Amino acid sequence: MQYFYLALTGVAAGVLSGMFGIGGGVVIVPILTLVFGYAQQTASATSLVALLLPVGILGAWQYYQAGKLSNDNIQSGFVIAVGLLVGVYMGVRISIALPEDMLRKAFAVFLVAVAARLWLVK
Repeated sequence: MQYFYLALTGVAAGVLSGMFGIGGGVVIVPILTLVFGYAQQTASATSLVALLLPVGILGAWQYYQAGKLSNDNIQSGFVIAVGLLVGVYMGVRISIALPEDMLRKAFAVFLVAVAARLWLVK
């Protein structure tokens, strides 16, 4: 039964990822920690595994077919991907080095900051 709920988590993250370009950190990680009791680092790692291919390939293809993604946008995405390679390595190293409680609280502050920014910007 847990696999059903994990799949449902993936569906929710996929819908939100397709709509807003989010999924892992904002949807999957909180669900894995709060609902399934995963440790913060384990939730982050599991989210990265889940997002490896399906989100990028299928989502980008759908936007490309709809004319919402140009070749210039794809090139920009590849440049961002290079940054992601470096950034995810650094982020994982930091995550592993931090105590679980501190990482969870830092993540909560990040989510509140993003929510406040989105709420206040017109």
